[in-house]
Amino acid sequence: MKLRVTPLNIAAALSLVFAAYLFLFPSHNEYGIHTLFKFLLIVLALVFFISDLIFRYSFKSLKKIWLVEIGFIAFTVLLILIIKK
Repeated sequence: MKLRVTPLNIAAALSLVFAAYLFLFPSHNEYGIHTLFKFLLIVLALVFFISDLIFRYSFKSLKKIWLVEIGFIAFTVLLILIIKK
């Protein structure tokens, strides 16, 4: 199997690394929200990984995969920003 790095792979890896960092080095005044945030990061990494697999099976060209996944990430960030306001 050929290794192809995609934006959702990078995002999944970064969220897993950040969750591992939070598990290994907890803050001194840790509340329940921090624990919830750790598990949400793991769930987010799983969502990124599964959606990456869906996009890989949908598109065969690496260029199309990059364009669609960057659009997906941008759309998700935009949606989060709109919901926060």
